[in-house]
Amino acid sequence: MSALFRVVVLTALLMAALGAQAWAADLQAGVEAYDRGDYAAALREFRPLAEQDDGDAQYNLGAMYAEGRGVPQDDGEAVRWFRRAAEQGHALGQYGLGFMYANGRGVPRNDAEAAKWYYMAAEQGEPAAQNALRKAAERGNAEAQYHLGVLYRWGYGVPQDHREAVKWFRKAAEQGDIHGQSSLGFMYAGGLGVPKDTVQAHAWITIGDAQGADADIALEVMRSQMSREEIARARQLARQYWNAYV
Repeated sequence: MSALFRVVVLTALLMAALGAQAWAADLQAGVEAYDRGDYAAALREFRPLAEQDDGDAQYNLGAMYAEGRGVPQDDGEAVRWFRRAAEQGHALGQYGLGFMYANGRGVPRNDAEAAKWYYMAAEQGEPAAQNALRKAAERGNAEAQYHLGVLYRWGYGVPQDHREAVKWFRKAAEQGDIHGQSSLGFMYAGGLGVPKDTVQAHAWITIGDAQGADADIALEVMRSQMSREEIARARQLARQYWNAYV
């Protein structure tokens, strides 16, 4: 089995439960052929299912092209099949596509796109994607830091942890990520993972909003509940953050 990609048989189990035994049997036969190293037989099973939009088969076919197992190695074809699976919400397809963007294989390297697809897979609990997203965040990828914060904020695929969410939102915010800035502000507004602080909340949300995060209504509501002194302090702090992080 591949060191980077693993062949899966998820749809087969679901389809069998629904009574589509022939479809499930074809996919299972492909997985068994792959596992014993008979890649030509695996390809014969996977390709027709992939062309009929089975996400598992599409991911498996992408993995075969990515590693040249049973087919000439072709990153462009790998990306095509990973994307078809990913756009159906297939977690491993999303991970595979993220991997290709992260490594510039078959597509120009794009860390933001990689983080996006890793996040979508990690949100579904895919361990490989969660690990890849964390590693990207630890390397300083602001998009990955923001997305990792979202996972912890809402408990998507990981235990909910507001302090951890604040940590990653702050790292993204201090690199100028507008969504990290706004998200950090909303954590301050709700007292989630940090002591509630309306001045800090308003300041962070303001600089995110000024760059397109679209938080005008939230800011208006906040100002309606703040004193003039608090608003003045928040605006002064926003100017400081703007100079430091924009």
